[in-house]
Amino acid sequence: MPLHKFPPRLWDSLKLGRGIYARLPEHYLRALREDAAAPPPAVHWRPPERPRELDPATWRRRRVQDVPLPIYYPPQSQEGLWGGEGWVRGFRYANDNKLSPRLKKIWKPQLFYREFYSEILDRRLTITVTMRTLDLIDAAFGFDFYILKTPKVELCSKVGMDLKRTMLLRLARRDPALHPDDPAKRAAVYEKYKEFVIPEEEAEWVGLSLEEAVEKQRLREKKDPVPLFRVFVEELVQQLQEQKLSESGKGQRN
Repeated sequence: MPLHKFPPRLWDSLKLGRGIYARLPEHYLRALREDAAAPPPAVHWRPPERPRELDPATWRRRRVQDVPLPIYYPPQSQEGLWGGEGWVRGFRYANDNKLSPRLKKIWKPQLFYREFYSEILDRRLTITVTMRTLDLIDAAFGFDFYILKTPKVELCSKVGMDLKRTMLLRLARRDPALHPDDPAKRAAVYEKYKEFVIPEEEAEWVGLSLEEAVEKQRLREKKDPVPLFRVFVEELVQQLQEQKLSESGKGQRN
C-alpha cells in the first residue's frame, strides 16, 4: 500500500493548481513549467553527437550513455554570474595510483571579480564571474545582451535574474531617468534593446522565486479590514438620503 496518494516528486507541480498558487499570473506559471522542462546546460560534460554508436567488439549499434553530471550550486553562486558552472563532486585516486583507495574530491570553478557597465541601467557593477561567463559575455556582444538573452536555466543566478527584471522594467517603462540630460542618447539605448521589450505586467514577475511570487500575489490580494463604524455610518447616511427623497416625493404630491 503506498504511503502517499501522489509520489513526492509530483508535489511541486500539483500544488501549482491549488490555492494561491493557482491564482498566480498565467505567464509566470508558464515560465515555471518551461524552466522545469528545459534540459540543464552542458557545462561540465560533452553531450554525445549521436544517440547511438557502433560497438567495435560486436559490430552492433549501441546506445550512447548521456547522463548529465549532478552539479551543486552553492549559495554564493546566486550572488554572482558563474555561467552555469558549479561544484562537481567525485573521487580521485591517492597519489595518482589506480591501485590506491579512492578519496572524495570537489572540483570548484575559478572565480574573478570584474567590473561591468550596463547601458540600460547606466551603472557600473562589480560581480563575481568565471572565465566561461566572460566568454559568454563576449559572444553575446555585451553585458546587457548576455543578461537579456540568456534563459534562467543557463544563468543559474538570482543576481542575474534580478538584473534582467530591472532591465526589462526600465525598457517597458522607457524610464526618463536614463540620461535625463541627453534625450538622443536615451532614445538610442531604448532603440538598441527594443527586441527585448515586454509588457510591464509581465516584466515585474520575471526572475521571482516561487516564494517571492506567492508573497507578491498575497500583497496584491490583501485588503485592509474596514471598521464596523464606517459600515454603519454609510448605511445610516444611505437610509437618511432615502428617507429624505421619500419625504420630498410626498410633499410634491400634496
